[in-house]
Amino acid sequence: MHPSPKTMLKANLSSLKLLHSGKVRDMYEIDDSHLLIVTTDRLSAFDVILPSPVPGKGEILNQVSDFWFKRMAHIIPSQTSTLSLDEVTLDQDERERVRSRAIVVKRLKPLPIEAIVRGYLIGSGWNEYQKSASVCGISLPEGLKLADQLPEPIFTPSTKADIGAHDENINFERMCEIIGVDLASQVRDVSLQLYKEAAAYALERGIIIADTKFEFGLDDAGKLVQIDESLTPDSSRFWDVETYQTGISPPSFDKQIIRDWLETLDWDKTAPGPEVPQEIMQKTADKYREVLTRLTQ
Repeated sequence: MHPSPKTMLKANLSSLKLLHSGKVRDMYEIDDSHLLIVTTDRLSAFDVILPSPVPGKGEILNQVSDFWFKRMAHIIPSQTSTLSLDEVTLDQDERERVRSRAIVVKRLKPLPIEAIVRGYLIGSGWNEYQKSASVCGISLPEGLKLADQLPEPIFTPSTKADIGAHDENINFERMCEIIGVDLASQVRDVSLQLYKEAAAYALERGIIIADTKFEFGLDDAGKLVQIDESLTPDSSRFWDVETYQTGISPPSFDKQIIRDWLETLDWDKTAPGPEVPQEIMQKTADKYREVLTRLTQ
């Protein structure tokens, strides 16, 4: 499958040094203080990067994150730099190729923690609740159903795993051991505040944010900064208010269509991943775009 010009599986920039290629983003060095992050159309499912791109996904993710970074700036600063893409020493053709999916960011020290906030009982949280009436060691009321809203949003951190490995849920005490009590408390409080404000805003636009993942870094002064992406369909579980009901796993605005299709295959969920039909990828792209439109218009 040859990606069309509207899709990008790899940034392939020759004028900057590639530092890291993640599940979705390629990170390049600009100088000692700045990085260039390019959001590609790669998609990972079951922790395997698939060979097929989702058309325009990187551009959509960039726009969604940018929207939230600006909207939540009163809570926490973001990684976004004042340096513009046009000021970066970059081949002109390469600059135009990545313009809609690139972001210049400050060079920060990332925390080795993923900050997850859950407002609803779903996914691995539901699996644990069925066994112990708790999620990541946090006790919950008996009798909750699949996809029920929790009495209060809960903070359930995890460790950050390498590509191909699974993140590990940890409790707050373990997080304190890893990054210190003060910083852990700050991350927890900021994450809950970000989630609550975003969830209230999204609900007015017919979207439930069931859960989400934030990532943070520290600047040279030790100040907490939001990094990576924010409240996108890749880092969050978005449900449509119209189709939401408890007792089932509600359809979501993300790669669920692809996951469901993959589940029909005789595939052992290890690399390499299978080629996904174009129409499945396009349906997924349409779901991503719907989130962007609803949130930002």
